[in-house]
Formats: sequence, structure tokens, C-alpha cells
Amino acid sequence: MPEIPVIDLGSPVSDAVDWLTEHLGPVFDLVTDVMLHLLNAVLYVLTAPHAYVVTLVFVALPLVLRQVGLALFALAAFILIQAMDLWIEAMQTLAVVVVAAVIAVLIGVPVGITASSSRRVSGVARPLLDLMQTLPVFVYLIPAVFFFGVGVVPGVVATTVFAIPPAVRLTELGIRGVDAEVVEAAQAFGTKPLQTLRRVQVPLAMPSILAGINQTIMLALSMVVIAGMVGADGLGSVVVRGISTLDVGAGFEGGLGVVLLAIYLDRLSHALGQPRRRPRRPAEKRPATDQQPRPSAGTGTQPAGEAALAAS
Repeated sequence: MPEIPVIDLGSPVSDAVDWLTEHLGPVFDLVTDVMLHLLNAVLYVLTAPHAYVVTLVFVALPLVLRQVGLALFALAAFILIQAMDLWIEAMQTLAVVVVAAVIAVLIGVPVGITASSSRRVSGVARPLLDLMQTLPVFVYLIPAVFFFGVGVVPGVVATTVFAIPPAVRLTELGIRGVDAEVVEAAQAFGTKPLQTLRRVQVPLAMPSILAGINQTIMLALSMVVIAGMVGADGLGSVVVRGISTLDVGAGFEGGLGVVLLAIYLDRLSHALGQPRRRPRRPAEKRPATDQQPRPSAGTGTQPAGEAALAAS
């Protein structure tokens, strides 16, 4: 039987990476600087105040949303993180998740909106999203390390790319699921396509969009341990260090910190997507003195005695 010819796909990919690194080096340096500034800014906000102050803020957010159980969980969880001496690592992880999730949402939601109104964009985006969701998570780190080196920046870039698909898919699904009759009614009143999208379709699709944002946050948080393998600081580096040194206790504490952050962020983002219920006002009762008897028909406003005299 004839042998199958060997196809070398690695060499062209390697040449392409070398070409990009050589000709687009300033672009990658700019992305690195921007990412580092964003991470440092978020990390400063989280670590400049005392840990107790930040914990009170994390507890107050669920209370504003009337989630008392989540507030109690946040109090216990963040005090436990402080007790394990992992506060700085937890805030570093939270900074990476915040930056990566915000960038992923800023990219994914507009792409999903565009795909919902254009079949060509949807046809191109769908197989690309399938590929992104089926690739192993370690594959995302390979080009990130080649382009940005070792450190926190490739971890953020890989986390951002990994977290984009849910925002695109659920945004497109939510807008396509809006009732066509509602859209036609809006167009009948003379609204332009952009106005219909902004005033009708996006508000009605908001539950699906918020579900996509929730999944984006969860995927970003699930990537932090993998990002720790390329030098990203935070709880992921604690877990990786525990694995490399066979320190079961350190690995368990780092993993527990990731779990506590995941539960808090998941419940908080889910609560933000719930509709607010306004308290009903009790019906005002009129006092009995304000209710005067209505005069009977045929008597006008005269008393019965005067009406009888007038009739005689």
C-alpha cells in the first residue's frame, strides 16, 4: 500500500509566528504596557485600602441587591482568605479576572450584536467560536507566551481569548430570540434599525446577555490556575507552586481561595441579572368622614321635609 505523505504544518506556523514577532513587535509591546497599566490600576484599587475595608465593600454589594445570604457568605469567605494569608494573591487573581472579563465582554457583546443582524458575520463567527471552545486551554498559552513572553500579560491575553465565546453566543441568541412582532411594531412606529436595537432588542435580550457575561466571568476565573503556569501571580501561582513542590496544604488553600472567589462572583453576577421588584404601596383608604351619602333620585339636594312641602 502506498504510504501517506507527511505534511509538515509546524514549520509554516513557526515561520508565521517569527514573522509576526519580528514585524509587529511594537504592537505587542504596546499591548503589554496597556495590560500592565490596567492590572496595576485595578490591583491598586483592591489593595490600597485595608483588607477589612475591601471586605466590607464586598459584603455591601450583595446587601444593596437584597442578597443577605450572599453577604454573609462573602463575609465568611473573605475573612477565611485573610486568615489563610492569601489576601494579596486573591486580589491579584481578582484583578486578572476583572481586566480579562471586561475586555472579553467589550469584544464579545458587539460581535454578538453584529452576528445577530448579519448572517455572514454569524456564519464566520460560529465555526470560529466552535474552534475556540474545543481547543484545550493549554493551547491558548502557546502563542501568548511567544508574543508576550513569560509573566502576567500572556495569562491575561489567554484568559481574555478563552472567555470571549459565551459573550458572543448568548448575545446573539438573546437578540435573535426577541419576538419578531415586537420588532415589527417598533418599526411601524418609525424607529430606525439602530433605535430598534437599542430600545427594543437589547433590553429584551438583556437576561441572555447577562447570562453570557456571567459565563465569561466564570471562564476567566477557571483560567487563572492555567495562567499561573506561565508566571501570572495570584492564587493560580499558589496552586502551581503546591503541585511542583508536592505541598498538598498550599495547593488546597490556593484551590479553596479560587472556589470561594468563583462562588462569590457567580452569585453576585447572577443577582445583578435578576429583575428588581418594587415594593407595592398599600392602597390609601379614604376616611369615613369624607364619604357623604348620595342624595336619592328625584329629591335633588333638598331634605325630605322641604321636598314634601314643595310638593304640596
